[in-house]
Amino acid sequence: MPKMKSNRGAAKRFRVTGSGRIKRNQSFRRHILTKKSTKRKRQLRSPAMVAHCDTGAIRKMLPYC
Repeated sequence: MPKMKSNRGAAKRFRVTGSGRIKRNQSFRRHILTKKSTKRKRQLRSPAMVAHCDTGAIRKMLPYC
């Protein structure tokens, strides 16, 4: 049986934590930053966890994680 391929786009976007949850980066921090408050931009820096309902789809894209 050949190796399964992981989805490369998903592999660059998601990391699996030690407890098995999936970590992701926040969106809305690329451009049009002048109208966003400093507090909002600072809070968008921190990573977030993927919602429980989406984890199954992401795990299928990352078979070896």
